[in-house]
Amino acid sequence: MVMVPSVAATAAIGVALAQGALAASFSVSGQQFKVTAKELTGHGFSQYGAYDDGATGRNAVAVSAFKTADIDKLCQSVVTNVPLLGPVTLRLEAGDTSKKQEMVYAEQLYIDVADLKADATFSNIDIGVAAGAIDKGPGIKSGDHADPRGFAQQATEAKLTDVEQTAWATTAGTFKLSGLHMSLKKGSGKDIECY
Repeated sequence: MVMVPSVAATAAIGVALAQGALAASFSVSGQQFKVTAKELTGHGFSQYGAYDDGATGRNAVAVSAFKTADIDKLCQSVVTNVPLLGPVTLRLEAGDTSKKQEMVYAEQLYIDVADLKADATFSNIDIGVAAGAIDKGPGIKSGDHADPRGFAQQATEAKLTDVEQTAWATTAGTFKLSGLHMSLKKGSGKDIECY
């Protein structure tokens, strides 16, 4: 019963996100969450190093940024230990074109990545630019703990397939989640989380 108001509020926010009515920011109390996608095509890509402050201290991240991104079959999951219940997984899925849904669409998308596995193709890539000199993708996000003189890379387009990543935070100016499905499941692991 304690979770009912927060689940209702989360559902209302999910509907607004699905309709593109809200800017989105996912940062789960300083803990990591999992993200998968069948395909992500981003225009105006940049990547630079930074750190996030989490529950266990500072965590190094590679910030992947896109001016715009189309994502097919997006899944995000996070596990929270609930007193007396144990682990509970919140899982969001959206944009599955195999089910004739539109892709997920994002603008000014920033993902603070701790681990990434994917097949990637970059168009017109520049490797070794200074983070403060990025001009193909969005620049350093306001408030990011990043060195503008630090190493960065950028490309006019980045295409990633079979994506599996662990992230600390995701923010976007616009995040349209077509065909959004949110579920809460008791437990954790491969068959409950995104991977």
